[in-house]
Amino acid sequence: MPSTDDRTAWRSFAWFMLIAFVVLAAGIGLRDPWPPDEPRFALVAKQMLESGQWLFPHRGMELYSDKPPMLMWTEAAWMWLTGGWRGAFLLTSLFSGLGTLALTWYLGRRLWDARTGLFAASIVLMSMPFVDVIRHAQIDPLNLFWITLGNTGILLHCLRGPNWRMYWLGCFAAGLGVITKGVGVIALLMLVPYVVCRARAWPDVLRTQGDGWRWAAGAVAFLFAISLWLVPMLATAYSHQGTTYLAYVNDILFRQTAERYANSWQHEEAPWFFLVVIVSGWLPTWLLIPVLVPRWRDALRMREPRVWIPLAWCVLVLVFFSIPRGKREIYILPMLPMLALAMAPYVVDLVKTRWLPRLAFWITVACGVVFTAAGVWALTGAPKAAQRIAKGYQLAGHGEALWVWVIAVGAGFLLAALVCRPRRGVAALLAGMALGWVIWPLGTYPLLNANESTRAVMAAADEAIGPDGQMALVAWREENLLQAKRPVVEFGFAREAALQLADARAWQAADPAHRFIFANDDALDNCVITDKVRPMGTANRVHFVLLPADATDPACTPAITKAL
Repeated sequence: MPSTDDRTAWRSFAWFMLIAFVVLAAGIGLRDPWPPDEPRFALVAKQMLESGQWLFPHRGMELYSDKPPMLMWTEAAWMWLTGGWRGAFLLTSLFSGLGTLALTWYLGRRLWDARTGLFAASIVLMSMPFVDVIRHAQIDPLNLFWITLGNTGILLHCLRGPNWRMYWLGCFAAGLGVITKGVGVIALLMLVPYVVCRARAWPDVLRTQGDGWRWAAGAVAFLFAISLWLVPMLATAYSHQGTTYLAYVNDILFRQTAERYANSWQHEEAPWFFLVVIVSGWLPTWLLIPVLVPRWRDALRMREPRVWIPLAWCVLVLVFFSIPRGKREIYILPMLPMLALAMAPYVVDLVKTRWLPRLAFWITVACGVVFTAAGVWALTGAPKAAQRIAKGYQLAGHGEALWVWVIAVGAGFLLAALVCRPRRGVAALLAGMALGWVIWPLGTYPLLNANESTRAVMAAADEAIGPDGQMALVAWREENLLQAKRPVVEFGFAREAALQLADARAWQAADPAHRFIFANDDALDNCVITDKVRPMGTANRVHFVLLPADATDPACTPAITKAL
């Protein structure tokens, strides 16, 4: 029979997960996929369901080789289970986030105790980049889960082992991370600080003899996970005649992995970029780091592997992603659960001090005042900044409805401060952040969705072509094809816009009375008769138009090629 302490621990964990679910799930079902990434993955998943082609993702008529298909598989599964994509496309991220929190709690509980595990999971949940990423249907939440599962298995084996099944599970999870985004292999870097600590005879570190084959089986588990996708994909690609599938193999296995790491062609940043990311974005988590440095120094002197193996792994990850020129903020997110694990044992004691609750309380008040004041100023004063934001989102007036929700977020912080008071300042800050994360999507998702998702633009185009009309897309974005109200024609996604437009005109000429071209207005050339163009609206600051057959001068030869 479980002890009273165990029942209390599990009850606290259950309440924590319920709160996390409310925070992370707020807004699901209230919006469509938003660019840049969400419409792409949702479209690929939708086409998987429709075509039955699971090994080779397609974006329209073209193969999509930028990322492995793991995320798209899961999104397609949710779409199949729920019968649609509007809410389903976010469910993989939601459950990946909840799974990451559960693993962080479990690992903290096994290495320290249940209270420490709860604090570690709370540090992750209160970190702004974590909630922001989980709220979006990107690959990174699923990748974060696999890497955290890999870390959990390896750490439990190395610090609470021998537990070979957990070790093999960790290696298997790292392999699943590879076929999710490619960088899942960083979970195996956890073995580097373990080997160093073992060589230096640190206490509480696993030491085994004659188990070389068991260690090697971890590599087998890692490669087996990768082979679940790689082997059937390669077999199918090499069984097809032609170069299309072979080009897919070359792109996804080499150009999008090794070449992208060694010779990045996007998001070029300085070597210290991630340090700036942590200081500017990992709020409020990093504010505790200066206070914890002396405690980490003491842990190093005491040779505490439960602190320093996760910390050393974070440093390795930071170095790993700092080497290539291409960097994005999201790359280092897998560090967060391990950093929280190294922080949690000391935060448990810090919460008992007088200064930390008071500081957290006044931060809560400050957040409430800043959000409320900014919202009131934008609402009543209509400054140019508010007007510019409202125009960008195509909101009525100067965005009054949006600023009401900014004020509501501020009110949530002030309410949390009023209820919790200075003595429970940490609870006030956590409650204020939770309220803010819930209020904002519930209020703003319906407000911004029509513009962010191109739902309104595609609905207008569908109405404009009439019940018997047909539509072709030119210089299109993934959200256009995803939001189309009826079957449409397209001539490739990555092709030159001028080539797409030429093919679309040839298609339109076969039935000019019923066929229309929907295009990004950047794709229009000198043969377009401006007066005949029908504006369809703006979404995400991109203008879309509809071209009937008489909007093209038949005697004209296109002279200008405009790339996407």
